Amino acid sequence: VRAQPVLDAFFRDAMNCTLLAFALNTCAYTTEIFAGAIRSMAHGEVEAAKAYGLSGWKLYAYVIMPSALRRSLPYYSNEVILMLHSTTVAFTATIPDILKVARDANSATFMTFQSFAIAVVIYLTVTFALVGLFRLA
Repeated sequence: VRAQPVLDAFFRDAMNCTLLAFALNTCAYTTEIFAGAIRSMAHGEVEAAKAYGLSGWKLYAYVIMPSALRRSLPYYSNEVILMLHSTTVAFTATIPDILKVARDANSATFMTFQSFAIAVVIYLTVTFALVGLFRLA
């Protein structure tokens, strides 16, 4: 990393490091979720699509991917919600999150229950909204 001005500038910012870490972590889990869904595809469906005369691209676009996406959606929704909850880890890289704002409000006003209750309500609202959106899909 030394003598690389672009990388040096990128890794000096805590937000960039945090986003890169979260992106790599989520990308790895998401890749395994979708790869597992594709591997769990019934061979009979693929053979039937090939017998029907679908090419490789159409086979993936019309048969494999729709089925794999439907199969992987519950697991992917869990990953998205875990990603939301793991944003509190960003505090270790000096990135403020909802919990940090609640701690600051508690320090300023000494209203512990109210400040953390608001943080809980925000987390629960976003979580239930995500769950609702994934159930609609």
